[in-house]
Amino acid sequence: MPQLSDTTRGRVLFGGDYNPEQWPEETWHEDVRLMRDAGVNSVTLGVFSWARLEPEPRAREFGWLDRLMDLMHGNGIGVVLATPTSSPPPWLGRLHPETLPRDADGRIEWWGGRQHFSHSSAVYRSHAAAITEALAARYAGHPALTMWHINNEYCTFDYGDEAAAAFRRWLRAKYGTLDALNSAWGTAFWSQGYDTWDGVLPPRHAHYLNNPTHVLDFRRFTSDMLLECYTAERDIVRRHTPHLPVTTNFMPLWVGQDGWRWSEEEDVVSVDLYPDPRDPLGAQSAALVQDLTRSQARGPWMLMEQAAGPVNWRGVNHPKPRGLNRLWSLQAVARGADAVCYFQWRQSRQGAEKFHSGMLSHAGERGRTFQEVKRLGAELARIGAEVTDTRITSDIAILHDWNAWWAGAQDGRPSTEVDYPDVLRAWHRALWESHLTTDFAHPEHDLSAYKLVVVPQLYLLTGTAIDNLLAYVRGGGTLVAGFLTGIADEDDRVRPGGMDARLRELFGIRTLHEWWPLDAGETIECEGFRGTLWSEEIEPENTTGAGAVDEVIPYKGGELDGLPAVLRRGGSWYVSTLPEPHALRALLARVAADAGVSPVLAGLPPGVEAVRRGELLFLLNHSREPVTVELPGTRHDLLTDHTVEGEITLGRYGAAVLRP
Repeated sequence: MPQLSDTTRGRVLFGGDYNPEQWPEETWHEDVRLMRDAGVNSVTLGVFSWARLEPEPRAREFGWLDRLMDLMHGNGIGVVLATPTSSPPPWLGRLHPETLPRDADGRIEWWGGRQHFSHSSAVYRSHAAAITEALAARYAGHPALTMWHINNEYCTFDYGDEAAAAFRRWLRAKYGTLDALNSAWGTAFWSQGYDTWDGVLPPRHAHYLNNPTHVLDFRRFTSDMLLECYTAERDIVRRHTPHLPVTTNFMPLWVGQDGWRWSEEEDVVSVDLYPDPRDPLGAQSAALVQDLTRSQARGPWMLMEQAAGPVNWRGVNHPKPRGLNRLWSLQAVARGADAVCYFQWRQSRQGAEKFHSGMLSHAGERGRTFQEVKRLGAELARIGAEVTDTRITSDIAILHDWNAWWAGAQDGRPSTEVDYPDVLRAWHRALWESHLTTDFAHPEHDLSAYKLVVVPQLYLLTGTAIDNLLAYVRGGGTLVAGFLTGIADEDDRVRPGGMDARLRELFGIRTLHEWWPLDAGETIECEGFRGTLWSEEIEPENTTGAGAVDEVIPYKGGELDGLPAVLRRGGSWYVSTLPEPHALRALLARVAADAGVSPVLAGLPPGVEAVRRGELLFLLNHSREPVTVELPGTRHDLLTDHTVEGEITLGRYGAAVLRP
């Protein structure tokens, strides 16, 4: 199958979404001049062009796109051609209202924005296939075409009648019989038993709590239906251009798609990434998404969108300070990106995103944003040949599963203060601040290559996943897990004892008596640190004798006094609270060291990130003050073309890419 390297060819792709239909044609030549000046080598065309390409049913207007494709090729700029199916033209919804999605209250989501399509609508799918077929047939042989981009940020939920019929078909394929469905969903509770498939609906607005397994299956169904839309268009373009890679862009840690399943269907895994410039943990949040995307790709990946300056959708939209766009772009490359792209090239003057920045902002080519983009383009060109298609090796895997997230987020859970993404970020942050590079993995993946496996929280675990964890530990691996792990099976059925018995034995837990969630801002004292968010009433196995636990860090005071906040049995650790950040960092650093995992570079100043990609060492200064980093031996900085020995000084938001 084709892959990202077939498009990069030894370069870092640099560019972004280009929406020239918003501008008079004379502007296009000015854009190309500035693109060349900035080192742009790739643009994405057509993402939101359906109404321009097909202004009325079955009409086709490709002349403007022909001229653009020729213009790009004539200037040495490759085209990632998008199918425009994320934003259908108004005529489709007007003539075929069944293509419009409905929310859980039955309200229609009308045209006038974007993503206004029902993933289950046969009419929508037919029109999407037709415009995709027309694009693929026309441009398959065009020399500018380097990659296909299907749709955009798949994120549509639909609770309408056609989606209901598709949901029933999906359920029949999964369960076979109503008896099996009733058993999996636990419909004996609240008299919910179904006697006919026609009675099964999406989890629409209910008087009180919806059945959580019903909701879980609807999330699975939605991800699958959107994936069907993607693969249908992917297969069309593949038939015309089997040699070109195909992608679609994920949103960062998006709840609506099972990213592990989706990434198996992509030639190139790509993501859109917009950390808040004012967030003191923005770089760590970005690193988490970058590590997850690289792990889904199993190698180099594509940063499809980022902002050169402010976005338009936060309550207060802050610009990026001088140097931050460059730093965060190089961070993406350090963590495996072989493409650094933006939404969008030229900042719009009209429409809902006119206050969202572009590589060419309203300030024009003299503006700071464009000048910084130029510098970055030159630097990426300088390092491209040595960085592209190289790999990152990690000894640590963080386990993540969308099914566990979906199930754990149900209404009626012990604490709404427990938010799965926040827990995941907290554990990743502890490792990131310890300069320990991490992969992500599904709990059923082969884990044997890792010295340490970290499970921040996996409320739902299949029997296969649990067997996989046990085999990993038996094979000599070190496992550390957080609270609310292994509570439920794949049908969200709580396991006897409140945690799978095999996991309780692994961690040395005799009885899990009660969960003790904490209020917002509340802490609990533990020996040597404070816990937050959660605590548990755990009775451990004996601390002496056969089968005893090896180590206990107890709670101090209160109802849980003396009971384990943390316990270890052999190479398996269980953490029944969320330690404050410095304490979690110290704990995981200790466990990693015991497992034989070392930081990328020891003794780094605060705020400096170190990542090793292939033979290159990336140093990234996330502080506003200059810092000096001590280095072993002599290295060559590819960004400055200078040789450094013993130490290097990084300026405000500074970076270095060091070759041995």
